[in-house]
Amino acid sequence: MKIEFQHIQAAHCENGVTANLLRFYGVDLSEPMVFGLGSGYFFSHMPFIKLNGMAVTSFRVLPGWIFKRVTHKFGIRVRRLKFTNPDKAMLALDNLLEQGIPVGLLVGVFHLSYFPKEYRFHFNAHNITVFGKEDDKYLISDPVMENVETLTCDELRKVRFAQGTYPPRGRMYYITGVARTPDLKPAIIKGIHKTAKDMLTIPLPMFGVGGIRYMAGRIRKWPVKLGEKAAALNLSQIIRMLEEIGTGGAGFRFMYAAFLQESSEVLGNPLLNELSREMTETGDKWREFAWQAARCFKNRDKGQVSYGMLADMLLDIANREEKVFRQLRKINVG
Repeated sequence: MKIEFQHIQAAHCENGVTANLLRFYGVDLSEPMVFGLGSGYFFSHMPFIKLNGMAVTSFRVLPGWIFKRVTHKFGIRVRRLKFTNPDKAMLALDNLLEQGIPVGLLVGVFHLSYFPKEYRFHFNAHNITVFGKEDDKYLISDPVMENVETLTCDELRKVRFAQGTYPPRGRMYYITGVARTPDLKPAIIKGIHKTAKDMLTIPLPMFGVGGIRYMAGRIRKWPVKLGEKAAALNLSQIIRMLEEIGTGGAGFRFMYAAFLQESSEVLGNPLLNELSREMTETGDKWREFAWQAARCFKNRDKGQVSYGMLADMLLDIANREEKVFRQLRKINVG
């Protein structure tokens, strides 16, 4: 069985799965528009959550929230399931495919056989779409891959029930009905306001613009508090989160800039185009931070890059993001 499903490559998995599933049901949105409507832009630095024994740093909202928010805004009915029994999880998937329903899955990356080995690591929040089964092989639309891929039943079962941090537990989700034609203008405004609120007003210090400043303060103290070796390892963790996992922190900033540019045309608001350029500059600053941090971590800076310098770069980035989102909070239709 094979569903007539259009696979379109994307920069980020959840954005891509959301856009591709919506397109199957006649709702055609660009990847940046999906990201912006889903208020996917975020920042958090969480010492209380560990990955490889070090604090988790994230540049987007929690997995699943983009799909949930976009579908909710447009009154699109969805169903989400998780399982404790792998056999029941695979049977439920097969039943949906037989009904002609493409299914989004949350899977672990480490055992994805079609991924290059250098990109396989223990990350359990990757999104794919399954849209068919031929003999023992499932047809996979993985948005970060150029072409349609396949996984055997055993391979798919393994990645659906990967172990480790945030295990997927066979999670799957699919659309059950589209209630109305999306009205983009109010949805864009709501998406922008939600992102601005999350970046500016969460009282806990680990989140939003304050979270960037919080991480800067921690980085500044690392060499003395942790020692050079541990400081370098923690810095490398941030670089990995920023540049290698998913789209990467800077990549999300560029994507949000594209959303603001597209929204400027939809709303007829030139200020959004100006803020898009400022957000692009912020993405460039994140890339520069990653480059300088990598030089420091790999001892290729000849002593020119200090942890204090990196902290100052982050404070500059925080100021830039705060300025953009304070202006975005004032955006309205018309």
